[in-house]
Amino acid sequence: MTINYAPEVAALLGKPTLTTDETSRVLGLGKNQTYEAIRRGDIPSVRIGRRILVPTTRLLRMLDDDAA
Repeated sequence: MTINYAPEVAALLGKPTLTTDETSRVLGLGKNQTYEAIRRGDIPSVRIGRRILVPTTRLLRMLDDDAA
């Protein structure tokens, strides 16, 4: 299945990782909802120091699995 994204989202998805703010924009979630989903493990993430990053390939895989 092919998913068409808005140009802004497509540009973000070209990055290797996304910040929590970028992830919120891609998913259309609020900041608190994004942090809660990361805490629950619903959104794949890695912590580097104090930063939380979301690997783009894992996020796309998660979205593809949800669409199936």
